[in-house]
Amino acid sequence: MGKLNKTIVTEFILVGLSHHPQAQVAFFAILLVIYLLTLLGNSVITVVIWTDSKLHNPMYFFLSNLSFLDICYTSTSAPQALVNCFIKRPTISFINCFSQMCISLYLGVTECFLLAVMAYDRFVAICNPLHYPLIMNGRVCIQLAVGVWASSFFLTVIPALTMPAEFCGPNVINHFTCEVQAVLKLACSDTHLNGIMMFASGVLTLLIPFAFIMVTYIRIGMAVLRIRSAQGRSKAISTCSSHLTVVSIFYGTAMVMYVRPQTKSVSEQDKLFSVFYGVVTPMLNPLIYSLRNKDVKGALKRHFKITSCSRVSERENKISEKSGNTKHSDSHRKQ
Repeated sequence: MGKLNKTIVTEFILVGLSHHPQAQVAFFAILLVIYLLTLLGNSVITVVIWTDSKLHNPMYFFLSNLSFLDICYTSTSAPQALVNCFIKRPTISFINCFSQMCISLYLGVTECFLLAVMAYDRFVAICNPLHYPLIMNGRVCIQLAVGVWASSFFLTVIPALTMPAEFCGPNVINHFTCEVQAVLKLACSDTHLNGIMMFASGVLTLLIPFAFIMVTYIRIGMAVLRIRSAQGRSKAISTCSSHLTVVSIFYGTAMVMYVRPQTKSVSEQDKLFSVFYGVVTPMLNPLIYSLRNKDVKGALKRHFKITSCSRVSERENKISEKSGNTKHSDSHRKQ
């Protein structure tokens, strides 16, 4: 009888907010604005950092990694969630669901580690400024970046390999996307091992990096308090507090989802938490880390100035070419 109750699942139904049509319309509008702002902000930051030589230093190297990561992270789930708002019975194949789940999990883990590395970079720059160029040289930055992306891959592969192969009907995922916790709730087999693996991964990728970030910012705060200039001290405190706000939103909502006893069903609150760490923080990252920065603002001004000047020169060249051609034709007629 146990075998008869098990079904071979070829696709899943994504519920989302289909039971709340009015909320779904508002969700579509808000998600669309957030997604477009995320793409615009992170794309601008990535292009400006890589094209402006004055921003080729460790801090902006990691910021460009974060911006590229956020574009990929939101793009794994937001477009599908937007499209599903207009579909009465949104479905996703088993292979696509598994791929989306693994990719989003991998990118989420990468962001956890990358934020910790960025906090370490700021810690060295503020607390040990004389040795900063030596400690955070180009080779070390590349090694840290490669280590973050590679270690995140291995930490994602292990839970993915232990995923159950059989799922019980009905094949309905009460979520916007194939979020790993929501998919595990449909498994027929015992998911005790999966729960242990997810908890251990949550400790490694969420609790430890978050604790490390808090310790580094406490050390940074102690160094900032020793700054004699009141203006410089208030500016540093404002920057650190904004960074900690974004970090707390990302890690806090993710820890609520992954470092806690799992329930048998997905609540509406769980969906809201996933929106915060999967969509909202990628939108806030370029605003908090980059667009408030003087160097980035200066690079944007230089970039737009060069672009506008090149357009003006192109127009002038076209006008001069036209006038030259007119003069040449007039002299040819006189002859």
